Amino acid sequence: MEVLVAENCGFCPGVRNAIRVAQEILAERGRVFSLGPVIHNKDMVDRLAEAGLVTVEDIEDVEEGTVLIRSHGAAPAQIERLKERDLKIVDATCVLVKRLQHIARDLDEAGYKVVVIGDENHPEIKAVVGCAKDVVVVGGEDDLDKLPKSGKFAVVGQTTLDPGFFADMLGAIARHGFSELRVVDTLCKEAQMRQKSAVELCQRVDIMFVLGGLQSANTRRLAELCKKYNEQTFHLQNWREFDKKILFGKKVAGVTAGASTPEWIIAEFVENLRDFEV
Repeated sequence: MEVLVAENCGFCPGVRNAIRVAQEILAERGRVFSLGPVIHNKDMVDRLAEAGLVTVEDIEDVEEGTVLIRSHGAAPAQIERLKERDLKIVDATCVLVKRLQHIARDLDEAGYKVVVIGDENHPEIKAVVGCAKDVVVVGGEDDLDKLPKSGKFAVVGQTTLDPGFFADMLGAIARHGFSELRVVDTLCKEAQMRQKSAVELCQRVDIMFVLGGLQSANTRRLAELCKKYNEQTFHLQNWREFDKKILFGKKVAGVTAGASTPEWIIAEFVENLRDFEV
């Protein structure tokens, strides 16, 4: 089968750095705790677990030793709690997520109501909310009721958002009413390049595969975007989830992957797909 791979896909610099930091500290210490999955990819997390990385959801579950702050970051209150317990902290937060945290804090201190466009349940956003006192998260126009009818708003976005969605939400916020509106671009350019490559590719193929964790926000967004342009789009975590029946009548397949998808997952999928007889 003919298989085309998106020009931009797989690990982004932030994820690559988090994995490098995790591997280095594990090689040095043998057993390290991660406050939540270091990235949203089960295959990679399982591999790191074999090397000694213990994922916990609550600080109270950390016994002693070293705690890795994942790529999505952690709220200041969590960092302080780790320090109070005299735990060694290794920070693998993505630099763009860290920038978003600092911007939210500075805007809050400047007297703005900080409006974060994004998923309130995503760990990146939970950490950002912890950086400001006067903050509200809006995931869609239905959430605009959370905002007062007027006020000084400063708008930022979850780093992996689609620019089109961010722009649409800005328009909706502006129509909602404000006395002052400030906007800071916090979107990841790497994510935008992946989205652009995926959309371009999915329109040239019979079937499109988006590889990555089901919990990965940026991977889900890639799948959503591709689905808009190619109904034959499938979000899979790896080759084990592949169902050969969906290839019936297809000649050309496209493959892309989220920012937290390891290269070996992509390579295995592409190789097996190319060997597939249709």
